[in-house]
Amino acid sequence: MTTTTDRADSPNFDEVRRSATAILTRAGVENADVDAELLIGHVLGLSRGQVQAKAVTGTAISVDDAAAISAAVERRAAREPLQHITGIAPFRSLELEVGPGVFVPRPETEQVAQFAIDALSAVAGAAPIGVDLGTGSGAIALAMATEVPHAIVHAVENSAPAFVWTKRNFARIGADNATLVFVDLADALPELDGTVDVVISNPPYIPAGAIPRDPEVRLFDPEHALYGGADGLDVVRQVSATARRLLHPGGTLVLEHGELQAAALAVLLSEDGWSAVATHRDLLGRDRATTALR
Repeated sequence: MTTTTDRADSPNFDEVRRSATAILTRAGVENADVDAELLIGHVLGLSRGQVQAKAVTGTAISVDDAAAISAAVERRAAREPLQHITGIAPFRSLELEVGPGVFVPRPETEQVAQFAIDALSAVAGAAPIGVDLGTGSGAIALAMATEVPHAIVHAVENSAPAFVWTKRNFARIGADNATLVFVDLADALPELDGTVDVVISNPPYIPAGAIPRDPEVRLFDPEHALYGGADGLDVVRQVSATARRLLHPGGTLVLEHGELQAAALAVLLSEDGWSAVATHRDLLGRDRATTALR
């Protein structure tokens, strides 16, 4: 698309940016200015910094490009996730393809993944083994594989709509040390029993009766990736059982969970025989991850 025009009646970057920000603000979108700049950049093939620079200089935008930006902004104002509009979700050093049917990876999960990456990196030996149960977009598994390149990483997913995106991202990233399996996590990877160093999972953990606050989650994320039974811990219980089967003694389990679930999760894991159960807070001070040792 073109980004300049000679027409006197054409809008400029600053006008389009301010208009987009105002629309998104009225729609209740957090960080409306950021999303406005990212949407403009997406339509025009520009970085956010380039958008900001062109806004400062008052660079004109063609009428056609302004209309395309307006259409993207209206989708975001309807609370469609930004990542569904752009088709891309950043995660640590990766850019992943996402869309309907797969859970959009969140920034707070990047910190949770760090626990698994650190644990893998600390394993003595040539090829530590990591497993991501319920990999979704593949974000955590591919982060482990690319950031610990001497590790062997296995990713497990059982949702057919999500698996479409997982396969795309495995092909996109091209990590030779990562493999993908379509199977229920209860039955996953019996050939690895007792040999795995790290198991991580970001399972569905919202209680069935709870309604997510954000429309982006409530209306667009797949229910399969959100709800974990009456107390939100049904899938966590299965993750615990599968991880105990897969991990060798001393292996590490990493779980993401809701901010109000840490105490119940600690009891669950202790009763399952895990040791060194520890809760970790995210950057906003909310309980976000629990680690334990086999």
